[in-house]
Amino acid sequence: MTRALILLALALMTAIGLSAQQITGDWYGELGSGEQKMQFIFHVNKSADGLQTTMDIPIRSLKGIKTQKTTFSNNQLHIDGKNFGFEYKGVYDSATKQMNGHMIEGPNQVPLNLQQEKIEIARKKARPQEPIKPYPYKAEEVKFYNEKDDVKLAGTLTLPSEGSKYPAVILITGSGPQNRDEEIFGHKPFLVLADHLTKLGIAVLRYDDRGVNESTGTFTEATTADFATDVESAIEYLKTRDDIDPNQIGLIGHSEGGIIAPLVASKSNDVNFIVLLAGTGVSGYETSRIQARTLRGGPVPDEEAFDKFITDALDIASAKGEVDQIQKELTAFYNNSPFFNAMAGESPQKEQIVKGLVEMRTTKWIRYFYHYNPADALEKVSCPVLSLNGTKDQQVLAEVNQRGIREALEKGGNQDFQVVALEGMNHFFQEAETGAMSEYDDIEETISPKALTMISSWILERVK
Repeated sequence: MTRALILLALALMTAIGLSAQQITGDWYGELGSGEQKMQFIFHVNKSADGLQTTMDIPIRSLKGIKTQKTTFSNNQLHIDGKNFGFEYKGVYDSATKQMNGHMIEGPNQVPLNLQQEKIEIARKKARPQEPIKPYPYKAEEVKFYNEKDDVKLAGTLTLPSEGSKYPAVILITGSGPQNRDEEIFGHKPFLVLADHLTKLGIAVLRYDDRGVNESTGTFTEATTADFATDVESAIEYLKTRDDIDPNQIGLIGHSEGGIIAPLVASKSNDVNFIVLLAGTGVSGYETSRIQARTLRGGPVPDEEAFDKFITDALDIASAKGEVDQIQKELTAFYNNSPFFNAMAGESPQKEQIVKGLVEMRTTKWIRYFYHYNPADALEKVSCPVLSLNGTKDQQVLAEVNQRGIREALEKGGNQDFQVVALEGMNHFFQEAETGAMSEYDDIEETISPKALTMISSWILERVK
């Protein structure tokens, strides 16, 4: 009788749920709709400590992203990817044989259902500027080492087909984990830029951010200053090569990369020029305040109350002190804010939203960013500088940031700089209608030829 009951229990477990053994394998899901779908693939495997998950995001060319912890109990799956800024929580439905759950990023919680049947990736949109192999130049897979942070970085070095010793540039990505092509929505801006420059006789090194693809390290534990040491390691690597002119090494940084480039140049005599693409000229605190207004996604009932709410939250988040205490104060602020409570209403997700906002506002990276002012480094940069901003950029507003960049360079006495606003271009230097982030995917152009020509012409004038 006892044996029969045990067998019955085992049969019911098999019929009703999913075992830890069965949870292993590949799980596929998609966010978004229509042509803007983003596929996620979770690879769940057994390890000595239980379960371990890696994640792929094909549209971003991100593969093998290691998550921190995976648990599966009572048909509930939890993938902790906070080291990469996300969590996944799902419940297995035996009727549909899929995982019904949510992708959680900070305060945002988006439905994401997973299945073990492979989902075919939709046909890519046209990206006419993307170069097609074989390239008319050499492309070498390289690795170099950041001794200071014990990080190995993997990238691609493109070398002109003619000549033996070349000027070189290092490409520095924007914020968030990026691959060497700075890929977003099927666009590969750094691949297009590297192709353009290499055809004109300039060697280009681009690499995966630490913790991305083949590069080691933990992305979410790093600050802008840490990423700067990766660039310094890239410079040291190029200096060891016989085919690179060590006296003609420059940096091109996009967005956060436009903050990192002057930070490195202000401390190194090995940087011979820098190009800032959508770089900032005001503090991280002020940038965060501006972005909260420009990227909020719609109107609010009371503009003055909204501005005060954002400023008060940033004041708490950026205050000096222990992170645990700041998180407690920030949690209390959100819970007691009349503006926040009016906007959140009776949402059952309010607690999760507050938790996400607090985590997002107190990461190691953002706490450094609040207090960093790029003007301090720009004042110390003596090498030539080209700074470009798009007039339709909604992430880094051109006017206020160009003013800050220009004033800092003038104050420092830099003798060779240009600060240029490119009319009608967005954050990625695409010709845009409004500059909204929602347009990035729909625009076929990856980088405006006008921007490419301005960058290359300026560099070639300085590496003669």
